Amino acid sequence: MAFTNIMLDKKDRIGTLTLNRPEKLNAMTPTLIAEFGEALVEVERDADIKVLIIRGAGRAFCTGYDLTAGLNDGSSERYTVDEDQRALQRYVEHWLKLRDLPKPVISMVHGYCLAGGTQLAISTDMIFVADNARIGFPSIPAGAGYVSAFWNWMIGPHRTKYLAFVPGSRITGIEAERMGFATRAFPEDKLEQETYAYARRVVKVPAQKLRLEKLAINRAMDLRGFRTSVLAGAEFDALFHFGPGNEEIRKVQKERGLKGAIQWYEEK
Repeated sequence: MAFTNIMLDKKDRIGTLTLNRPEKLNAMTPTLIAEFGEALVEVERDADIKVLIIRGAGRAFCTGYDLTAGLNDGSSERYTVDEDQRALQRYVEHWLKLRDLPKPVISMVHGYCLAGGTQLAISTDMIFVADNARIGFPSIPAGAGYVSAFWNWMIGPHRTKYLAFVPGSRITGIEAERMGFATRAFPEDKLEQETYAYARRVVKVPAQKLRLEKLAINRAMDLRGFRTSVLAGAEFDALFHFGPGNEEIRKVQKERGLKGAIQWYEEK
């Protein structure tokens, strides 16, 4: 199957899915996400792939959703809060399909991993990062509860609030490992070597064991509320988009422009 925004390759029973919009730091469009979903179906059906590694082309893993491309489906001229919630929920359901893939999936993170890119990474089974990677939240506080609902499960409520309350929060790969976001942190020049070395060990394990181990661990998380809480994030985000907080943000952007607004939010 031919893709335009991603690449899917396999070698020695290891699949590699590469986000391929390097000129946009792999910001995700509806087209990219749709191709991503098609690739997951292909990976699941391919018995010759036992492990999947997700990476980004160019200077970054993924900088989140490309808001210039729009995230709604354009089915209505007047975009309502209900339509917004349903559109946002579809993207969460997309990440849950990644999480439910019955094969181990590793995120190999370098450069930037921001906002929706962190949702992607958290939905994989392991996150291997470059020690100098920059990982974090959107630069503009244009949403609420959507990204943080994922982070809460990785680093706990207090640290999630610490980062989510301040626009543009960033942590390094080393900090991400210490906080529990990342599984392992490696020097940038060793990241690829270490990731594929681990994957080569995993492919020696029977596929049934890998599938059942993953299912058992994910089910325990779901019993504690993971699936319900990340889906609820779409509801909180939609409410914010149609509330007074979003009007405040638009006012700041109108007065200062996008770059000026980002700088203002980052000022200490």
